[in-house]
Amino acid sequence: MPTANLPLSVALAATLAVPLPAADWPMWGGDGDRNMVSGESGIPRTWDVKDKTNIKWVAEIGSQSYGNPVVAEGKVYLGTNNELLRDPEQDGDRGVVMVFNEADGEFLWQITHPKLAAGRVNDWPEQGVCSSPAVKDGMVYYVSNRAEVLALDAEGFMDGENDGPYKDEEHVSETDGDIIWSLNMYDDLGVFPHNMAATSPLIVDDMLFVNTSNGVDESHVNIPSPRAPSFLAIDRLTGEILWEDRSPGRNILHGQWSSPAYAEIGGRKQVIFAGGDGWLRSFVPESGELLWKFDANPKDSEWKQGRGDRNNIIATPVVHEGIVYIAVGQDPEHGEGVGHLWALDGGGSGDVTASAVVWHHPFRRTISTVAIDGSIVYAANFSGFLHALDLDSGKLLWEYDMLAAVWGSPYVVDGKVMIGDEDGDLSVLKAGREMETLSEINFGNTIYSTPVAANGTLYIMTRSHLYAIAE
Repeated sequence: MPTANLPLSVALAATLAVPLPAADWPMWGGDGDRNMVSGESGIPRTWDVKDKTNIKWVAEIGSQSYGNPVVAEGKVYLGTNNELLRDPEQDGDRGVVMVFNEADGEFLWQITHPKLAAGRVNDWPEQGVCSSPAVKDGMVYYVSNRAEVLALDAEGFMDGENDGPYKDEEHVSETDGDIIWSLNMYDDLGVFPHNMAATSPLIVDDMLFVNTSNGVDESHVNIPSPRAPSFLAIDRLTGEILWEDRSPGRNILHGQWSSPAYAEIGGRKQVIFAGGDGWLRSFVPESGELLWKFDANPKDSEWKQGRGDRNNIIATPVVHEGIVYIAVGQDPEHGEGVGHLWALDGGGSGDVTASAVVWHHPFRRTISTVAIDGSIVYAANFSGFLHALDLDSGKLLWEYDMLAAVWGSPYVVDGKVMIGDEDGDLSVLKAGREMETLSEINFGNTIYSTPVAANGTLYIMTRSHLYAIAE
């Protein structure tokens, strides 16, 4: 298996979050701090989808695509559904991870997963794989629509070898995925994902961290598996569970679809888990010892199945210079509503709800992760507004109206802030303390994902296509 271009152990060891240099983007957020900022340069400010100006290549994917692309070791990985049907023997509604050659967009291999028999309560129809893969040292990790944590060989079966210990793949052609190990959270751990298992794995050295997506049943009240784990630490080489946490228990509000973050703050390494009860929790990566916890909702807030003002955490926490940034929201089907964006000190201990707040920004509900560049925090809400906030005070600098719902996250690259929306528009604004719109390009299909830049190329994924964009 090939060696990673940029060892994550080096990037993850840094206390000060800085933009990544021109290199791969090997997992959701680039590295463990999950900050959506890239050090790439020479990225176009505009392009034309129809006449292919600045379009390097285009790949057709599924019809519902949420698993954000990642770029590592010469390949691009993404999660989608089976609408394209590349293999007639693997027909029907399935979750799919597709892999393309980074240089020219050539399709290399895929792996598909049939939907769970329980149906939409656990595995919503047509939604595919919503997890963004994570890649290190020739191994690819993601969570399938069936709530399986999987490790695959980055070469698939193209190398003619069935790597193990897992040897039971049903499909073994050179365009199929080669499973190395599999952990079935649904069957083996009793996890009951609500609607979808959607977390994106976090790699820290040889450990893998995932939210399990354990949640409520179709009644939206009962929690079938309150004792099942909500957060897992796994040996990424063997699939062995190192420790687990069940903290939300019977307090899960709805589902658990966030992704964990990693940081070293004040000399303490920590992994940060956004639970289904609206609390952030920080743990020692090696042992699972609780360091601190924070309630991301006001104490007088109430959960009322979308109508109340208490919220889940669907966004991913971001860590920058020892401060943790998180915003709250709900399932997009619940619509718009009151939310909150918090900046809190990650150096505390115990219940830090009353002591850790650096600033609080009143915000609408969001499922988006923030991006922090220089002295500015960029944050988008589901209502379609992009806010630029002062890093130190949380003061609003400017607001940009997308005029459509936003599912993805703002991304900063080459002095530009980029964000897509439900209408298929990709807005490009100048990064800075004064708002300046550079361009707005329509892709003809909804953009649920977040832009990604790697090795001089920008990637935009719509519901049905992946675009590689370069001068």
